[in-house]
Amino acid sequence: MHMKKYLVKCLHRLQKGPGYTYKELLVWYCNNTNTHGPKRIICEGPKKKAMWFLITLLFTSLVCWQWSVFIKTYLSWEVSVSLSVGFKTMDFPAVTICNASPFQYSKVKHLLQDLDELMEAVLERILAPEQSYSNATRTLNFTIWNDTPLVLIDERNPHHPVVLDLFGDVHNGSASSSPAPGRTCTAQGCKVAMRLCSLNGTVCTFRNFTSATQAVTEWYLLQATNIFSQVPTHELVEMGYPAERLILACLFGPEPCSYRNFTSIFQPDYGNCYIFNWGMTEKALPSANPGAEFGKSRFILGPEPWGLKSPPRGGLQEQPLWTQDKLERKGEPYSQCTMNGSDVPVQNLYSDYNTTYSIQACIRSCFQEHMIQNCSCGHYLYPLPHGERYCNNWEFPDWAYCYSHLSMSVPQSCHLSSSDTQYKMTISMADWPSEASEDWIFHVLSQERDQSTNITLSRKGVVKLNIYFQEFNYRTIEESAANNIVWLLSNLGGQFGFWMGGSVLCLIEFGEIVIDFVWITIIKLVAFAKSLRQKRVQARYAGPPPTVAELVEAHTNFGFQPDVARPGPEPGTYPDEQTLPIPGTPPPNYDSLRLQPLDVIESDSEGDAI
Repeated sequence: MHMKKYLVKCLHRLQKGPGYTYKELLVWYCNNTNTHGPKRIICEGPKKKAMWFLITLLFTSLVCWQWSVFIKTYLSWEVSVSLSVGFKTMDFPAVTICNASPFQYSKVKHLLQDLDELMEAVLERILAPEQSYSNATRTLNFTIWNDTPLVLIDERNPHHPVVLDLFGDVHNGSASSSPAPGRTCTAQGCKVAMRLCSLNGTVCTFRNFTSATQAVTEWYLLQATNIFSQVPTHELVEMGYPAERLILACLFGPEPCSYRNFTSIFQPDYGNCYIFNWGMTEKALPSANPGAEFGKSRFILGPEPWGLKSPPRGGLQEQPLWTQDKLERKGEPYSQCTMNGSDVPVQNLYSDYNTTYSIQACIRSCFQEHMIQNCSCGHYLYPLPHGERYCNNWEFPDWAYCYSHLSMSVPQSCHLSSSDTQYKMTISMADWPSEASEDWIFHVLSQERDQSTNITLSRKGVVKLNIYFQEFNYRTIEESAANNIVWLLSNLGGQFGFWMGGSVLCLIEFGEIVIDFVWITIIKLVAFAKSLRQKRVQARYAGPPPTVAELVEAHTNFGFQPDVARPGPEPGTYPDEQTLPIPGTPPPNYDSLRLQPLDVIESDSEGDAI
């Protein structure tokens, strides 16, 4: 009940309004505001009023302009970068050792035999076409070649380029046939390209390269990918290099270690890789001091094809010096960085490797996802989701065409990580071992690996790695907001106070005036609408409004015609079985329902009481 009365009072107060006119509100605001200027407009003479009005308007414009500049600067979300360099005890980084050759050639030779023979013939046709045509006597397997062949594009006539097959008609007939006259072309005079087709060869395109070397390399990698994608992973692991052949000796600080302290993973690009200080159940090994004497890890790697240019006498000694960079970026709205990748619409296919979010893993996962959606198969070099298959020419003959188009138009949905740790490495190389200690070192290494008193290791290709931190072992690059909300409010208040002597209370007073103006305007609009509606109602009647009885009669007597006595039928007109019509009942007199004054009602009630 009390709540109802309170709501009724509020409704009456809203309908009543502030109780002022526009002019009264303006005068009240100028007399009571703390802002300098408005009070002088109503207190001074006519000339000073005009002068103070112009000054107040000018300074108000300056304040609004400055406010817009500061707000625009704040909404630009600029950041400032701070750099700190120092040293602290931290975990030693995980060191990954891979071979430049992912597989042992002796174990994959049977898989690559046809491809290698075809590759040798391709090189002969490109480098010495006339000689290769005359010596084309061996039989080649063109099954791989027919799917994605290399062609020569003769552009000596730019208006009419000619596409020439490297083998002419050899793969369509006998292996010793010769091309048509005038169709020979060298790599210097023509451009080497790769022909990619889909839909059973009805739609084809040519992928151009900057050089013949790049074209041949890309073609070989594409065919090797097609071959290895059909081999089970456990067989590929057996074809790679085992840890005992790669890692001959290991030393972390004063503590010895071996290949058993490494965690093995398989990576299609590099085959079997071995990671030190990662994937263990124990805590990661720390590095308490910088320099070569502390926190140093030494690895002696076996004589394998590491992809390094070794000296003719012996091996190499490498000293990678590590520097850690920790990047702290601002997230939304300052940049598109993500905290942990949970807001990135890409499934992380590298989550099985127990790694955190990174932009490289996201890009590869995104490409594999689009590869599966568009080509119905996954690329061999990237992790495969459960239930999917790798691409190959037998099950997916159009995959190379799809892969070529997709690699140039994949939409990127990945963002940088807001917290990222990077390691920068400086490498120095030297010949190792020295002539004086060469025999002794290889004797020791041979005995540790093969339990032999003789030297069983090749003296070429052995690599010694010395890994440690520099003097300053970390740098922190941190982003912070250049303009925060405190900066914005301080500048807005400073400009308002400097030009007009105002404060937050002045803004509240101005907001109150605005609300009252809107309130009065709404009440005036409502009153105007009511007056228009009343005028429309009054315009319907020329005279005074009808009574209730007249309005009721209008529903029964639409013409407002008076009841006139009509002559009744003559006696005997109606037969005996038909009764006379019943006269209509007149409408009741509703004038008694009209409202009467209060004193008349009270007098009637008193008379009834007597």
